[in-house]
Amino acid sequence: MCIRDRNRTAISNLGEFGLIDHLTSNFKIKNSTTITGIGDDAAVLNFKDKSVVVTTDFLVEGVHFDLSYMPLKHLGYKAVVVNLSDVYAMNAMASQVTVSIAISNRFTLEAMEALYDGINKAAKFYGVDVIGGDTTSSISGLTISVTAIGHVSASEVVKRNGAKPNDLLVLTGDIGAAYLGLQVLEREKEVFKVDPNNQPDLDHYSYIIERQLKPEARKDIVKLLKDLDVKPTAMIDISDGLSSEVIHLCKQSVVGCDLYEEKIPLDPQVISTCEEFNLDSTTIALSGGEDYELLMTISQEDYPKIKGNPSLTVIGYMTEALSGMHLVTRGQEKIPITAQGWNACLLYTSDAADEGLGVDLGGR
Repeated sequence: MCIRDRNRTAISNLGEFGLIDHLTSNFKIKNSTTITGIGDDAAVLNFKDKSVVVTTDFLVEGVHFDLSYMPLKHLGYKAVVVNLSDVYAMNAMASQVTVSIAISNRFTLEAMEALYDGINKAAKFYGVDVIGGDTTSSISGLTISVTAIGHVSASEVVKRNGAKPNDLLVLTGDIGAAYLGLQVLEREKEVFKVDPNNQPDLDHYSYIIERQLKPEARKDIVKLLKDLDVKPTAMIDISDGLSSEVIHLCKQSVVGCDLYEEKIPLDPQVISTCEEFNLDSTTIALSGGEDYELLMTISQEDYPKIKGNPSLTVIGYMTEALSGMHLVTRGQEKIPITAQGWNACLLYTSDAADEGLGVDLGGR
């Protein structure tokens, strides 16, 4: 994608407020909790007797994403999704987001339209209202900050500190794919730098690349748990790697944990790509990141309700704090769990938003 095309529109032609009006003209109010959205000094929300949850994340070019292979449309989608995941991790439903961006003068109007198209598609798919934000200039590329707002009955809030000894440790979906998708993209980027005419064939890696470039948040799990009449005792989303999130739950709840290596769910594409890169799949599952699955603990009494459900896998159980946190290997050896999860710092080194690998996942 080239954003220096002379036929493209300079953002300076619109000015800040013209840009805001242009980019947000397609955002429509969908939720009854949104009284006033974009267009006033502040949004007005009314949640009545619900508890309100709020979360914010930054995505910084060169730290969290590389525009040489991250399409701006997918970036906008992902920026919303990573925040919604935190809302769902509280057992809440998301209803509003605000979006703020800082952009340098190398970005054109068309580039921002692509970014906001992704934001709009995520908002529509997850049923949230975009109710405001801010725009400003940047001397160091693109920065996106999204704040997500959700609601939940006070009695249904799930925090990180409620796990008890003997609770089951449960994971949604599978993990490790997003990290491996990044490894494939970084490898192909290096090939592209040597020969820009060599566009990669990524069909063999479609699942893991989509998990990296266009992840989905587990809104469905909040509804599933409600339908199953299961309230987790603790919950967190997997953004920083399984080992880090297990440690967060254990420390906040003052418990230990036995996590079973053989129970960790891995997609076949994860296993084959690990073999190709000569990587240990368990290490990737423990120390990767950006999977945005949900990790939770539930009472053993609720096990019959989730048994056999394809969306939920029991991967261990909680113990007394003095027992410590351990990975139980396939050989039944206990290894202490250490935090070696996702670290966003200096993961990417890109100065290119004007040319890229041509990755496009299509769809939403």
